[in-house]
Amino acid sequence: MPWASGYIKTDRIKLHYHRTGGDKPVVVLAHGLTDSGLCWIRLARALEADYDLIMVDARGHGLSVVPKTGYSTDDHAADLADLVQALDLQRPILLGHSMGAASVAALGANHPDRAQKLILEDPPWRLPDQHSNEEQYAQRMAEWRESLSAQQQLSHTEIIAAGRKRRPNWHDLEFAPWAEAKLQASLNVFAFRPQTEWRAQTADIQSPTMLITGDPALGAIVSSEVAAELATTNPVIQIATIPNAGHNIRREQFELYLQTIRTFLQMS
Repeated sequence: MPWASGYIKTDRIKLHYHRTGGDKPVVVLAHGLTDSGLCWIRLARALEADYDLIMVDARGHGLSVVPKTGYSTDDHAADLADLVQALDLQRPILLGHSMGAASVAALGANHPDRAQKLILEDPPWRLPDQHSNEEQYAQRMAEWRESLSAQQQLSHTEIIAAGRKRRPNWHDLEFAPWAEAKLQASLNVFAFRPQTEWRAQTADIQSPTMLITGDPALGAIVSSEVAAELATTNPVIQIATIPNAGHNIRREQFELYLQTIRTFLQMS
């Protein structure tokens, strides 16, 4: 059965989404920087029999509107809150990866009445001494922006071929939507900046939350020190560490990730 495709429009934003549908618990999925809603395809296929999954394209990504400004974590969180309200969702579960995980956490803190549970896959949270200076960060973002711009000169097939060579451990389902997302993403999205105030924000989360971390040696962002601090300072946050995975945890250790997600989703 094909997934539905639609838009929500508010006085702030117009966002596109795909939805699996059905009278089932709702899970809203928020992707990372330069991905799109359909980049959740493998997880959505695995969960759609039991959950109604809403895969939203963040502003500047996929088929959503491309504003010139407004790419902060709080902007993305407000967009998710608008989506929840516009679709009349009754306290859905929200799951985010990277930028999307930060957005989901911010929604949980800023709009505690909008979320039943939160799942955060490797958000961009570092301890203060792990932050490079703004000049170095701006340089990395400029390089990523240049890399995406170069990718957008390639065909969809060429991007897939390069992706397969660089990420041989990803499942075949991942590559087509991942490549399409690169062609769709606006260069405006690089105005995004990781939060430095995540401590204060996560302290305000009230919904049961699972933080899924990987191995920093393989490219994961959240360190064991950050995870331990979060688990200590907010009792609603539990930690699941998945070995042999970097930043793209679900793409690199899918079966263990899926088992972890299912267990948390089924907890009362």
